[in-house]
Amino acid sequence: MIISGFGETGQRKLKVAHVVVAGIGGLGSPASSYLAAAGIGHLTIIDSQQVELSNLNRQVLHWGPDVGRLKVESATEKLKALNSNIEVDAIFEQITSENVDRLTKGVDVVVDGMDNYPTRYLLNEACVRNRVPFIHGAVEGLVGQLMTILPGGGPCLKCAIPKEPPKKPIFPVLGATPGVMGCLQAMEAIKLITGVGKPLVGRMLIFNGMDMTFDEIKVNQDPSCQVCGRESR
Repeated sequence: MIISGFGETGQRKLKVAHVVVAGIGGLGSPASSYLAAAGIGHLTIIDSQQVELSNLNRQVLHWGPDVGRLKVESATEKLKALNSNIEVDAIFEQITSENVDRLTKGVDVVVDGMDNYPTRYLLNEACVRNRVPFIHGAVEGLVGQLMTILPGGGPCLKCAIPKEPPKKPIFPVLGATPGVMGCLQAMEAIKLITGVGKPLVGRMLIFNGMDMTFDEIKVNQDPSCQVCGRESR
């Protein structure tokens, strides 16, 4: 990279990095694509679903002929075609409290590509416990949010969102919204790995596609947080 601050050293850091993308749908597809294109040496993608026709408006690694295939198989094929020099591990599993440590421990960054808060909270807890940076992202309609959790260096997802938001029977998403947020998640991961720039630690970025605005909400660490606060120790 000839971008200021990266250079050959930054590219080498990317080459030896291991990033987990949990969920390879609307957020995980663009995030993993740009991580692969940037030269992340080792990607692990985790998903437990098959490609459905309704996914195609936003899950850009999956195309019409992929309907019915495992998402991890479809995504691996595209990522390897994009960059044949990287290693891609495809894990067809649902993330649970029993396997979350095994799936995330010892990696450099975990990217949140999930569509539900119970699994996000499991990932948040595991990443804090194992001191792995965690990049949270979520979307609905034309709105998205992004926050980086750096264990020991700031608040966690539970500090920002203590309780699971109410579930909705219909969950509409304009396809471009996760595209925007997934790209930003990839950027955050690259910054963390290379040490370039200022990550979104203690800050939640809110994107509103309706009026094309970005807002920032300050997030403080909750001393009583059972995940990262004093009571967790």
